[in-house]
Amino acid sequence: MATGPIVTLTINPALDKSSNVARIVPDNKLRCETPNFEAGGGGINVAKAIHRLGGNPVAIFTIGGPTGQRLHKLVKSEGVETMVIETKQWTRENFHVLETSTGFQYRFGMPGTEMMPTEVRSILETMEELDPKPSYIIASGSLPPGVPADFYGQIAKIAHSQGARFIADTSGDALRYATEAGVYLLKPNITELSELVGVDKLEMDEVDDAARALIIRGQCEIVVVSMGAMGAMLVTEDQVEHIPAPPVQPKSTVGAGDSMLAGIVWTLSQGKSYREAVRMGVACGSAATMNSGSELFRMQDVNRLMDWLNRYGKRYSAT
Repeated sequence: MATGPIVTLTINPALDKSSNVARIVPDNKLRCETPNFEAGGGGINVAKAIHRLGGNPVAIFTIGGPTGQRLHKLVKSEGVETMVIETKQWTRENFHVLETSTGFQYRFGMPGTEMMPTEVRSILETMEELDPKPSYIIASGSLPPGVPADFYGQIAKIAHSQGARFIADTSGDALRYATEAGVYLLKPNITELSELVGVDKLEMDEVDDAARALIIRGQCEIVVVSMGAMGAMLVTEDQVEHIPAPPVQPKSTVGAGDSMLAGIVWTLSQGKSYREAVRMGVACGSAATMNSGSELFRMQDVNRLMDWLNRYGKRYSAT
């Protein structure tokens, strides 16, 4: 069972604004409902979800301008411990709209603002000086302009020096550099896994071998391949198991991957098995899709879906 805190790192957070509208019609003035504001960004979502599960994570993230201040207040209002690095540029905003007549969701993601080299160095120094030393460091989300592509690789080295288990949840070059530096757990989708092993496409019967190739190379210890409505595939050096997704009526996929990762890491930090951890991750991720906008899961939904997995999940699993 882990003793140090779980630390999440988000260097490209966003103030997420969501609303509903009856129909999206070109050129018309659209009457939206009162917007809802949430603190967004991969690591922030993971920290909020771990706190909801009963943990006490530390969320480290950048903030800038009035949007950053509002985001910080939103995170603190959820009871999550925070450490912030201030930036000159304002924190970005994202906008999500649900078209109620069709159930379609439209997600407008704004680019991150450029970060100065001194600000990048400040983040690295903050991570180097963590006290007490963390048991897990989860770096999640995209890199804003001005941040070198190997940034998460640098964080991986810091985590290794502190004896922490490092997890990178990102994509593209940022994920590749992190993996080359070595991570504890990877949670790619099939497309990201294809890129990591250098192939254009993976068939379903090739996924476990591709994941194990990363483990054999020493780039990670555990791979959890996220497969959306199909659940997830757990791959270790000597274990392969498909964890099915419980049947739900999805309303939004925003935050589902972050919720899944939170469930996995929180369960592992409690000394539970990989299988138990991935089941909790799938339950949390599936529960998050049951809510609209960027809202995370509700615990009553997680508990109900975990009960389904414990009762029926094995029937749908392939080992």
